[in-house]
Amino acid sequence: MNRPASLVVGVGARKGASADEVLELIVGTLRAAGLDAAEIAELATLDSKADEPGIVGAAATLKVPVRVHRAQELARVRVPHPSGAVRDAAGTPSVAEAAALIGGGDLLVPKQKSAPGGGGASSVTCAVVRRSVAESMSAPPVTYGPEPFTMAAMNPPTQDLDVAGPDLRHHGDAEVRGHDLTDLAVNVRTGTPPGWLRERIALSLGSLAAYPDGRPARAAVAARHGLPVERVLLTAGAAEAFVLIARALPARRPVVVHPQFTEPEAALRAAGHEVGRVLLRPEDGFLLDPAAVPDDADLVVIGNPTNPTSVLHPAGVLEKLARPGRTLVIDEAFMDAVPGEREALCGRTDIPGLVVLRSLTKTWGLAGLRIGYVLADPATIAVLQEAQPLWPVSSPALAAAEACMEPRALAEAAEAADRIAVDRAHLLAGLAEFGEVRVVEPAEGPFVLLRVERAAEIRERLRRLGFAARRGDTFPGLGPEWLRLAVRDRVTTNRFLQAFDQALQALPRRP
Repeated sequence: MNRPASLVVGVGARKGASADEVLELIVGTLRAAGLDAAEIAELATLDSKADEPGIVGAAATLKVPVRVHRAQELARVRVPHPSGAVRDAAGTPSVAEAAALIGGGDLLVPKQKSAPGGGGASSVTCAVVRRSVAESMSAPPVTYGPEPFTMAAMNPPTQDLDVAGPDLRHHGDAEVRGHDLTDLAVNVRTGTPPGWLRERIALSLGSLAAYPDGRPARAAVAARHGLPVERVLLTAGAAEAFVLIARALPARRPVVVHPQFTEPEAALRAAGHEVGRVLLRPEDGFLLDPAAVPDDADLVVIGNPTNPTSVLHPAGVLEKLARPGRTLVIDEAFMDAVPGEREALCGRTDIPGLVVLRSLTKTWGLAGLRIGYVLADPATIAVLQEAQPLWPVSSPALAAAEACMEPRALAEAAEAADRIAVDRAHLLAGLAEFGEVRVVEPAEGPFVLLRVERAAEIRERLRRLGFAARRGDTFPGLGPEWLRLAVRDRVTTNRFLQAFDQALQALPRRP
C-alpha cells in the first residue's frame, strides 16, 4: 500500500540552477535515505526563490506545489546546520532546512548539497522532513506553483532579488521623472489630453465649491457599455479599484497571472493576502492555459491586453477561468487601444463572478487626474462602493469621464487605436532588423516587450542618448534581459531605433 504524501523537501538554489540539478539532488537524497519521491507533498523554499526555474521545473516534474516562506519567518527556525554566508545572502541561516522544518515534523535528512560547480560552490541544497497529517493541516497556505505546471515550468530567472522579491511598486514613471528624456517607458498616449478635453476639465473648475456628483458620469459609462448603472463604479483610476478588490472582496486563495501589471498583487499583499502566482512562459508566447490556474483559486486577476507582454487573450479562453464562487478580475486598462476592442468582456453580464476594470488615463492622458471604473454585478459593485471613502472621484475627473463617453470621444479613441496599430507595426519591423532581439508577438497593446542580452546596460546607454525604456525585471516571471517599449509615432520610433543601434554597438565585447 502506498504511503500518503507527507514529505516536505526544503530547497535552496542559486540563481540559474537548472531543474535537472535540483531534481537530481532531491531524487538522489531520497534514494539514499530509502524514501520514495511519490511521498513528496511539496517543495518549500524562500519567497524570493519562488520564480527560480530550477525549483519550479523540479516541482513540475514531481507534480507537487511549491510553498514559499518569507525570510523573516525562516530566520526564526532553529536549524542543525546554519551558515553565516547563507544568512547574509538570504536572511536565514539555511534555506533548505528552515523551509522544511518551519511547519513542524521530523527531520529525516539534514541539509544535502549538490556537487560544487565551476565556482567551487554548490548550486542546490535540500533537506527532508516528514510531517504528520495534523502538522500538514496547520501549515501556512501554499503560494501556488503553476498547476498543472504546463505553463510555468522553466521560466527564466529574475534578477538577484532581495527577500521581498521583485519591486511590485516600481512603475514606468520612475524611469522618466525629473529627466529630460523621450519617454518610451510610460504607456500613456502622447499628445494628450486633447484640447477639447482640457476645455471640459477646465469648465468643471467653476464647481469646485460643491461636492462631486458622480451620477451623470456613472450614467454615461453605463450607457457607453449598454449596462445598467448598478453595474458601474467610478474610481480614482484602476489602482484604486485594485485596492478596493483586495480589501473588500472575500478571497482565501487569490492568484495573479504573471507577467502582468504588478499593482493587483501589491494591493492584495498590502491587504494581508497570501498571493499565488501563475507564471506564463515566453516559450509559449505568454499565452494562457486556463488549466494552469489552480481549481481552488477563488480570486483570479489577469490583464487583457496584458501589460507588459502586449498579449491579447481570446475572450473564449478567459471565460474558461470563470466558475461559481470565483471572482474573475479582468484588467482591460488598454483594451480601448485595441482596434474594435475585440476580445473585450466589459459588456458581458452572463459570466459568473466577472469584474472588469477600465482606465481612462492611458488613451486620454489623464494619469494625473486619476479616473477609471469597475464593471461587475450589482452586488459586487455595492460591496466595493461601501469600501470607498465619500466622494472618491473629483469633479474634474468626473467631467473627464463623462466627456470621454461621448460619441466623438469614442470615435477619436477608435482612430487612435488604428494609428497605434500602424505605428506598432513600424516599431516591430525596425526591431526585427536586430538579430539579437526577440520580441513577443503578436503584440496587440500600445507597447511591446522584447528580450535582449545585457538589457540593463542597453537601457542605461539609451538614457545617455535621450531615451527612457521600461525595465522588465520588476515583473514577476521576467528577468533583467527584458525591456518594454511604448509605441510612439514613426519619427520618434526612427530616432529611437538609431539610438538603440548605437547602444548595441557601444557594448564592450565579452571574452
